[in-house]
Amino acid sequence: MAPGPLLALVIQRSVQGGLASGLRVAVAPLLTDLPIVVLSFLLVGRLPEAGLDIMLGIGGLFVLWLGINAFRHAGDAIDTTATTSARQDFLHGALINFLNPHPYLFWVAVGAPTVVRAWRSEPWMAVVFIVAFYALLIGSKVALAFVFSRARALPQRQYAWLIRFSSFLLFIAGAFMIFAAWRNLSAIL
Repeated sequence: MAPGPLLALVIQRSVQGGLASGLRVAVAPLLTDLPIVVLSFLLVGRLPEAGLDIMLGIGGLFVLWLGINAFRHAGDAIDTTATTSARQDFLHGALINFLNPHPYLFWVAVGAPTVVRAWRSEPWMAVVFIVAFYALLIGSKVALAFVFSRARALPQRQYAWLIRFSSFLLFIAGAFMIFAAWRNLSAIL
């Protein structure tokens, strides 16, 4: 349950849009990780460092936009009928996961070598690794979506504070991504 932009978005959507909204964002890795794993093996391993940093910067801008947009609406009255569409939740979660270089780096540096080694010695161990990895990755986000979706029952003032807090988390994650991209690119150039 490493903090990051997808986790912050799960919290924000759960608080603002309820459990269903948070769950739709939480399952985004199930939709986006297959292409990420394939791209990791085929493309990302061959990208220059600057390519990864550019991807990180674009992802950071998107996360910043989500945080700013949520913050702007934090003081709005709680409207339990107004939620983002399922399509918007999936799209935002998928974009954050797809533009974040951390899944690529994980699969290039840790996931793929672990799965390949396990497959060569005991194929069932490779399957157990993948199943356990996704059960924990998705399960932790589902649990957080459940917990934070209960915030909709809070009084308006506390609800607005939670929205601002989740917006702050998104903003920090986006700013960190942009700073890391800038720092890495300036070191290369």
